[in-house]
Amino acid sequence: MSIDNVLKLLDAATKLLGVLVWPAVLVFALVRFGSVIREFIASMGEFSLKAAGLDVSAKRKQVEATAALQEAIARNPSDATASDARAVVRIATPQMIHRAEKATVLWVDDRPRNNSYERQALEALGITFVLATSTEEALKELSRRSFNVIISDMGRPPDPRAGYTLLDKIRSEGNQTPFIIYAGSRAPEHVVESRRHGAYGCTNRPDELFEMVLSAIAGTA
Repeated sequence: MSIDNVLKLLDAATKLLGVLVWPAVLVFALVRFGSVIREFIASMGEFSLKAAGLDVSAKRKQVEATAALQEAIARNPSDATASDARAVVRIATPQMIHRAEKATVLWVDDRPRNNSYERQALEALGITFVLATSTEEALKELSRRSFNVIISDMGRPPDPRAGYTLLDKIRSEGNQTPFIIYAGSRAPEHVVESRRHGAYGCTNRPDELFEMVLSAIAGTA
């Protein structure tokens, strides 16, 4: 028998052995490790379902946040539009929502009802709010606990610059919590002044406020 014929015979025998052996190996694996394999497959299915659930949950929260933010824009005299609300809410990814669910924000405003839809938009993502209607009340809250973000209006009787009064006070004490001024103006000179006092941002637009809060939370998480 020639060398070529011997090699062909060995190749055929190897293939035949493979055909016979692999089913036996598979049967052995299923018998010996069947429970482990089944658990692995089940866990993969559970992971997929959980991932799908997270995605659905995130989309639902995005829809709720968009609806509230559009209502805030409709009630706010700024130049924001409904399309701005839809655009900015897209930054609320599942990962961002996961961070937001752990965040607590202090909102200082003597008329908190004026900002109810802005809060609803952020609460839809899981953010918790603590409200204060005066500088003194805000300082008490800050003495009790820390916050991820502070939002403040500007004028609160009898102080027309109460936002800066609070900001200057906490910065002088070494508190570097991101501080956002949400007031009636976002004029360049007011933005510059707010940053000079140490503010994270200054705006009168609900969509910009939404984006600033999430950005600040991402930076402090």
